Amino acid sequence: MISKSFSRRGFLGLTAGGAAGLLSSGPALASSLSAPDVIIGWTPWSDAEVVTKLAARVLRRDMDKDVELTLADISAQFRTIAKGDVDVMLMSWEPGLHANYLRRYGDDLVDLGEIYEGNIGLAVPEWVPEDLISSIEDLAKPEVQEALGGRIVGIDPGAGLMATTRQAMQDYGLGAYELEEGTGPKMVREIAKAQRNETPVVVTAWRPHMKFELYGMRYIEDPKGLYADISSIHARANRNFPDRAPGIAEMLSAIHLEISDIEQIMVAGRQDGIDVAIDAWIAANRDVVSGWLP
Repeated sequence: MISKSFSRRGFLGLTAGGAAGLLSSGPALASSLSAPDVIIGWTPWSDAEVVTKLAARVLRRDMDKDVELTLADISAQFRTIAKGDVDVMLMSWEPGLHANYLRRYGDDLVDLGEIYEGNIGLAVPEWVPEDLISSIEDLAKPEVQEALGGRIVGIDPGAGLMATTRQAMQDYGLGAYELEEGTGPKMVREIAKAQRNETPVVVTAWRPHMKFELYGMRYIEDPKGLYADISSIHARANRNFPDRAPGIAEMLSAIHLEISDIEQIMVAGRQDGIDVAIDAWIAANRDVVSGWLP
């Protein structure tokens, strides 16, 4: 988890003498150590980074809120929000992908609504011929397995996409393959490496993601229908959060983005940096952002 500007547990761990010294420094210092208005959790998936940092930028600049971002894997997001250690996340893929987490933690969460739509599956880049790989069933062919080196490039092991892919490997008889764990950026590097070597590669994929724009990715067919066609990505908060911060909850509930918006920011961020890309998108879509504000 990334370091935070303020840790509640760290403050509680101060010695009595140290705490007294801080308190004697006056209201200004005490105010600087107060809890943020909202703690937003996120996992380092490129779409989650765009949406989370975009929301944080609007909350800070347009609503003058103190926002803290905390990074952890997806299972930790649901767990810490249910406990109340984190307030909200903007990356709950529903209904199927994160169904297990929602069944486990749903009683302690509140749905702030859909932010955007997405989809998942196994994908190949544009240089992989369709007569070689057009369907997941093709992966079982010996010549295809050899061409791929017996590997499917994945992401972090706790992702619902990885669980679905493990099930797909079982159902399609792909036990000879290795599902490689990694991260979104590592997956993009593997695609770039395959492009340089002009070799085929299969990856666990989701949209929105810049790889579709950069490498002409296409999903391969899933005859068994294991990967959902469309997912709805929601903001989920601790059940007490809307009562504690109604203005922030209302703003987050109003956010809606198209896949094209998110992928536009991703591609621009690759060249200029994500913060610059977000600022440029906000400037070009000021009317949209104004509609989110309470």
